[in-house]
Amino acid sequence: QVTLVESGGGLVQAGGSLRLSCAASGRTFSSYAMGWFRQAPGKERELISAISQSGIGTCYADSVKGRFTISRDNANNTMYLQMNSLKPEDMAVYYCAAKATPWFSGSCYTAHHEYQYTYWGQGTQVTVSS
Repeated sequence: QVTLVESGGGLVQAGGSLRLSCAASGRTFSSYAMGWFRQAPGKERELISAISQSGIGTCYADSVKGRFTISRDNANNTMYLQMNSLKPEDMAVYYCAAKATPWFSGSCYTAHHEYQYTYWGQGTQVTVSS
């Protein structure tokens, strides 16, 4: 059992930065590949980034590539999402999730289905003003 809690969301002006954190309970955090999803109003929840169990493998959706950086600290059971150059279209509720099966690297296409993730956080709101 893994409990995930996101934090770090808030209101920021376009062009600004935020860092989201995802704190995990339990001693098995390092055995899970992890993902960050987001859901904007009226849209489906989408994967924007994933990271392998070790943190070596990462992938990004085209919409955030070059602006967002995913990372993890297995010693402290925490995953991060550094978001730079934020745009109004980045405004959404951001969720972290733990993937049911291992993922090592490659395209986000192989890790983008919600059903692939077993545990979910409650979400944190990111609002970007123009």
